[in-house]
Amino acid sequence: MAAKERGEADDKLAQNEILAGLPASELDQLRPALEYQEFPQHSLLCDPEKTIKSGYFLTSGMASCLIPTSSGRSVEVALVGRAGFIGTPLVFGMERGLLRIVVQVAGDGYRIGAHEFQRLLPNAPTLSRMVGRYALMQGMQAAQTAACNRFHGLEQRLARWLLMMQDRVGPQFSITQEYLAQLLGTGRPSVSIVASQMQRTGVIQYARGRMKVIDRRALEKLSCECYSAMQAVGA
Repeated sequence: MAAKERGEADDKLAQNEILAGLPASELDQLRPALEYQEFPQHSLLCDPEKTIKSGYFLTSGMASCLIPTSSGRSVEVALVGRAGFIGTPLVFGMERGLLRIVVQVAGDGYRIGAHEFQRLLPNAPTLSRMVGRYALMQGMQAAQTAACNRFHGLEQRLARWLLMMQDRVGPQFSITQEYLAQLLGTGRPSVSIVASQMQRTGVIQYARGRMKVIDRRALEKLSCECYSAMQAVGA
């Protein structure tokens, strides 16, 4: 690979915070196993009914970690973006997980085969530490989200979710009310009422599946303490 091409590839890899934090020696080990991919919206990356065949480092976009139920309904318990890794059960030698992980905001990144990732991990201590720490943070995010879904109202939960999305992908993104209701574990009419109220008061703009945060400070006031709790630990 020419020096210029390698430099451009490294710049792209560095858009993922875990890959950006690796020493050159570990990145050199990992690089041949990484396959660049684009991830359209609604791409399925992990499913609890299937063996995990790959891990993913996103460099743009956002994925939702969902807990599905036998009724067909699901609820979001965590978000994964450029700061993280998809396939955390692999870190602990597991082949299956509980989460269905779906791309919510289209983006791109790098795929690595499950067996290759597990083979490389023992010889990459920084990678092992960083993905292990991320797995812990993801678990903390899921625990806080579970408490939020149980104890806080829909307006607070929607405000918290919008703040988390803005932190990860910016103030504007595509999302339907139907899918947003699924993520928050509620019905579409309820989401429509709350989102309409936020729009009337100038907090957000929402039309034709495009959401835009207008007044972040107002969102922070509407949100419950779960957002600040997650921020305090980096989850």
